[in-house]
Formats: sequence, C-alpha cells, structure tokens
Amino acid sequence: MTFSSFSARLLAPVAAVAMATSSGTALAQSADSLGQVERSLAATQSLVANFIQTDQKNRQLRGTLQLKRPGKIRFEYGAGANMLLVADGKKLTFIDYDVGQKNSWGIGNSPLSVLLSPQPDLKRIATLVPTSDPRILLVRARDNRRPEFGTIILAFVKSGAAPGGLRLEGWTAIDAQSKRTTVKLDSQRYNVPIPDGAFSYAEPKSRK
Repeated sequence: MTFSSFSARLLAPVAAVAMATSSGTALAQSADSLGQVERSLAATQSLVANFIQTDQKNRQLRGTLQLKRPGKIRFEYGAGANMLLVADGKKLTFIDYDVGQKNSWGIGNSPLSVLLSPQPDLKRIATLVPTSDPRILLVRARDNRRPEFGTIILAFVKSGAAPGGLRLEGWTAIDAQSKRTTVKLDSQRYNVPIPDGAFSYAEPKSRK
C-alpha cells in the first residue's frame, strides 16, 4: 500500500470508517486510546517530516515540517509558495512574502494547540472516532467552550518505533467557517535536535 493511499484511508470522512460497537466497550476503549495519544504526544519532544497540505478545493502545497514541543512549529513551503507558517512558543504567525503581510494569533486559539500543548489533556475536548482498522486511531478534538477555535481530527498509526507507540500520520483542521485543510505527513523522524532558531522568521517587506 502506498503512502498516499494509506493516508487517504487514515483521513477519510468519519462515516466511512465508523463501525458499530457496544457503548460500554466503546467508552473503555476511548479512554484507553486517548490516554495512549496523550502519552505519545508527551513523549514527542520534536518531529521532522515532509508534508502535503490540501485545501477543500483540492489545491495542494508541499513542504517540510519542524515541530518542537512545547509551542513551536514551522511549515516551510516548497517552490512556488512564498509564505511561511511558524509558531515561536507563544504566537502562531502566517507570513505572505508576496504581498508583504503577516497575521499572528495565540497558539491556544488554533486547533494546532492540541499538538503543541506542554501537557496534553484530551479527556475534556477529544473523542475517539471508531475505525474498522485496529492499527489506526482517529481523534477528534474540539473545545465546545471555544468553538471559534475550530476542530482538528488527528490520525495515528500504531508503531513500536514511534513515541508512545503511535506515529502521527496527519490531521484535518476545520475552522469556524467549516473550511477544511488536510495535512499528510511522510518520512517522520522523532526526537531529533532542532535549534530554537528554526522558529524565527524574516519580517515581510511591505508592498506599496
């Protein structure tokens, strides 16, 4: 099975992977699985990977991802996309160098906060999405007290080589306007050294 086809299965719509299960068993499995996801995230000090980002119009961008917990992430887009998305531990900033503009917001105001939190606590905001493949865990996270922050659906594959026994394969982020962005990861490397300077950026030059 190719990476693309496997990732497509991982990030398929919930209805396509859901299956019936007794409520008692489902609750117990959900608690166990969410705990495993929390342990995996807590054990992930850093992550480097390639990514493919797809929006709801099926437009794709490729690049490299660097993540360093807590609070730091960098999406370095490839050729033809003169922009950057980076979090420095406090703020998440999107820079469009072509138009000379940037926008920043608190990390906690983004679905990505689930990945970047110093102490992952999924019990209150997350639910397990049942799947027909025991190797796959899908976790839907949404803070109902702050729905404007959106929803993220994380996809993991069980792997003894990954922190906590789970390899992050990607996610789908859904904003308050129901716009979807899917990120698929490849060539993941965990807990490798990443300098803090990787999460800085050049200021955009204003266009007149």
